[in-house]
Amino acid sequence: MPMIELTVPSGALTPAGRESVQRELAGVLLHWEGAPDTGFFRAQAWSYLHELPAGAQVTAADDAPRFRVDVTVPQGALSERRKAGLVGDVTAVVLRAAGLGQDAAPRVWVLVHEQAEGTWGAGGSVIRYADLVALAKEAKSGA
Repeated sequence: MPMIELTVPSGALTPAGRESVQRELAGVLLHWEGAPDTGFFRAQAWSYLHELPAGAQVTAADDAPRFRVDVTVPQGALSERRKAGLVGDVTAVVLRAAGLGQDAAPRVWVLVHEQAEGTWGAGGSVIRYADLVALAKEAKSGA
């Protein structure tokens, strides 16, 4: 159930970055979750791009674009090491998509939301983390 949402001011991404950023972010998320690279798991990694209208995002200091990435995963899916890797890679993808250098990294915030067990459903049923782990193990073993 990984989901990743990028919120950016309109025009902050390059045309090529806008075209590729969602799939890149979804791939990074799947990698750090340790999910198998299968069609089933790729189809579960939802990615949203929210573009804000001009003037909708500023700070008290300036109008330079800021980027917010909200990541939703099942509770327990990401260790501290995996969260750190995810945050680093997501930041790099966003900076590349915006045509910005590493000096702009503080303008990318990554918020990891861990969905508590029993609070996510799909297909009319509550999905538990153990169910996802079992599916991943099955896919990795080739069963």
